[in-house]
Amino acid sequence: MKPSPSPALPQRNARALMSVMAVFALSACSTSSPEGVAGIAPVAMPLPRPENPAPLTEWTAHGLDFAETRFSPIDQIDSDNVGRLGVAWSWEIPRAGARLEATPLISDGVLYATGPRSYVYAVDARTGEEIWHWDPAIPDESEGGPSACCGDVNRGVALYNDKIIVGLLDGRLVAFNKANGDIEWVQQTTPPGDYSITGAPRIAGDKVIIGNGGAEYGVRGYVTAYDADTGEQRWRTYTVPGNPADGFENEAMRLAAETWNGEWWIVGGGGTAWDAMAYDDVANLLYIGTGNGAPWSRDIRSPGGGDNLYLSSILALNADDGEMVWYYQTTPGDDWDYTATQPLMLLDLTIDGRERQVIVQAPKNGFFYVVDRLTGELLSAETFGDDVTWATEIDPESGRPVETAEARYGMNRRGAYLSPGPTGSHNWRPMSWNAETGLVYLPAQNTQSYYEMADSLVYTQGRWNTGTTIRGGGTPRAERGERPELTGPRTMLLAWDPVTNSEVWRATGKGGNGGTLSTAGNLVFWGTGNVMVAYDAQSGEELWSAEVGRNTATPATYVLDGRQYITIAGGSGGRNDAPRVTTFTLDALSAADPGN
Repeated sequence: MKPSPSPALPQRNARALMSVMAVFALSACSTSSPEGVAGIAPVAMPLPRPENPAPLTEWTAHGLDFAETRFSPIDQIDSDNVGRLGVAWSWEIPRAGARLEATPLISDGVLYATGPRSYVYAVDARTGEEIWHWDPAIPDESEGGPSACCGDVNRGVALYNDKIIVGLLDGRLVAFNKANGDIEWVQQTTPPGDYSITGAPRIAGDKVIIGNGGAEYGVRGYVTAYDADTGEQRWRTYTVPGNPADGFENEAMRLAAETWNGEWWIVGGGGTAWDAMAYDDVANLLYIGTGNGAPWSRDIRSPGGGDNLYLSSILALNADDGEMVWYYQTTPGDDWDYTATQPLMLLDLTIDGRERQVIVQAPKNGFFYVVDRLTGELLSAETFGDDVTWATEIDPESGRPVETAEARYGMNRRGAYLSPGPTGSHNWRPMSWNAETGLVYLPAQNTQSYYEMADSLVYTQGRWNTGTTIRGGGTPRAERGERPELTGPRTMLLAWDPVTNSEVWRATGKGGNGGTLSTAGNLVFWGTGNVMVAYDAQSGEELWSAEVGRNTATPATYVLDGRQYITIAGGSGGRNDAPRVTTFTLDALSAADPGN
């Protein structure tokens, strides 16, 4: 790949950012950066990942494994007998509120998860009987609680030895004794005010990693590593540069600053890492997906253009110290809230006859990316959304999107209907992999929005600062021109081949959707609308469904006493809704009828 020049900044010679490890000769490699600001790639190849010695009968990490594949080798429930699933138990979460987005963890017969407003609970995974809970009693935003862009959601907990660790909406990171719920340590990992935490922490070695959200409120993104035993901070890595007058934390920030213009630091810059992470424990690389700019409109945020590193990027960090090893920017100069915080997945694939260790992502912008996870080299990128109108393709040489003429609404000083909209072609909902079919199961959507730059922006703390008219104002609807019709369904499940980067089959969703789980039983489970559906992983045929409540989260599976269970949370979204965890097994004796 070759860096392409930016019209805003002069071409510079590529250079290495930093020395990370003795085994890594860090050299400049071409990425999607326009000014010759190099991504940094290790040249030494890590040892092969060891074989998993035994089937995973528990679910002890956010994505089941460090690679976040969400593929379970358990096959007791399969495509032949899935119709015999019944409700083994259900448990009502005693805290109503926003949508449920947590994937539960299951360890030693106990299920650990979070509910609305960062409510933490542990229940018996056999019976659903409560073991302990903790309610942080975080007030609503209207009552002085933290600002949160998109609801008081939480995506789950991390497990480290005898601790359960969770990030709270108000920015605290809390470690509990997993047996009894006693608090062992607390860290306020964000300053008070406009930051929030909605994502699940991740474990990398003996460290717990947490990011944050809040770009719309005007913050500067970062991720932090804490000692999982003591809570002591080990390192912090910023995702966008601060005020140059204050100096730069490292060479990566100095180089990034050359891709920004104006006084971006006044409104923070954005780039918050609010969800996506994965960890390669062999290469010791931690991968982080970064978010949108603050404000959204680049022409207000960075007058004169620029790629605004490291917005909307995949960052590979040395897990020991947080230093950047390489980056790939999916949406240079983000203008549309096209975050790259959607789930990341590590796969080992044979591509063009060569074994490749890759990282894959389907971010908001509607393209499915396959990237070499050791070097940051783009291997392929293809559209997975049906209606992607902001760009026609990703140029394979430069790695940059080929934008359509109407996409830069600020630079054009003219509003435009573009797809996808700010909610993206894919958002937080986890995808899963199946090692037997070779497919990724992606919960996708088709969205659209009218983008128009605001006449001006006066930064207001505690309020959305997008620099657009997306929340009202601007050109009257009658004068915006005809709204294009979306050609695809509102929600859909795509079976995606990451080797050919193409769709194999699809199923239309039944409403607002959650994430997916794939198993060796030739099954894909998906929460969509108010049901969980099981599909044949090879053909896409719908085999079974059960009502679990609206706004479903993401299912997980586990084995206890020789019996496989499938569990999912659903039924939340309003102040008075009754959220619930529903758990299924074969031939369950239950008065509840799961439907079909």
